[in-house]
Amino acid sequence: MQFSRKNLGIPYVVFLLFFVVAPLVVLFFYAFTNGQGQFTLDNLVGFFTDANTLGTLFYSLAVAFVTTAVCLLLAYPIAYILAMSELKTKSVIVMVFVLPMWINFSLRITALKEVLTLLEGNLARYPFLNAVIGITYDFLPFMILPIYTTLSKLDGSLREAAMDLGADKVQTFLQVTLPLSVPGIVSGVSMVFLPAMTNYVVLDMLYNSTYIMGSLIGSYFSAYNWHGGSMIALILLAIICLFTLLTSNGEENGERGGALL
Repeated sequence: MQFSRKNLGIPYVVFLLFFVVAPLVVLFFYAFTNGQGQFTLDNLVGFFTDANTLGTLFYSLAVAFVTTAVCLLLAYPIAYILAMSELKTKSVIVMVFVLPMWINFSLRITALKEVLTLLEGNLARYPFLNAVIGITYDFLPFMILPIYTTLSKLDGSLREAAMDLGADKVQTFLQVTLPLSVPGIVSGVSMVFLPAMTNYVVLDMLYNSTYIMGSLIGSYFSAYNWHGGSMIALILLAIICLFTLLTSNGEENGERGGALL
């Protein structure tokens, strides 16, 4: 019996059918039906007419945008200094930033909670600030690593050529280094923004917040409102797919080497 290479893909097809396609079908069914199993758009209309769900969506987007911006502002200088330096121990320094990821997630957030409690007393006084601090603390390495990897692979002769043509260090950075590092930035933004929008665990551990999309979905299912929870999950999935589509262009440009200004 001749064995075909296509047969090797059968286990993956079965896995996708049972653990990806089937759950999505169930999600779509509950999202567009009512308690009697009849097709309805009430769940979709209810999402965009409910002040609570819209407020949670905008709050989640705000947390994700601010967290991503803070991570980028912190990560880029760190990655740039490490990539451009001639330190023999820079790989060790990179490992220092990655090391906290090896520690249990709940232990790290609990430790951060104790620090914030000492500084603020009542964590509920600054919910948005604490959300940004907690998620930034958790996802900063995911922004540093792709930017550092991209910068470390840049051809140094391009910067030398720019300076030989009369560009100073600032112009060289803005017109050569920064444009060529865009793929790393796009990758880091994707790895931080999407989880930050739905990471309700950090907020729950810091001050028992429910003002984030993931927590809102959980509250719907906990109340046995599978139809409303499924619709929110689908809308969130659509937002994630749209964001991924928008950022994929930057990654495709990165595969071609980036673009100089």
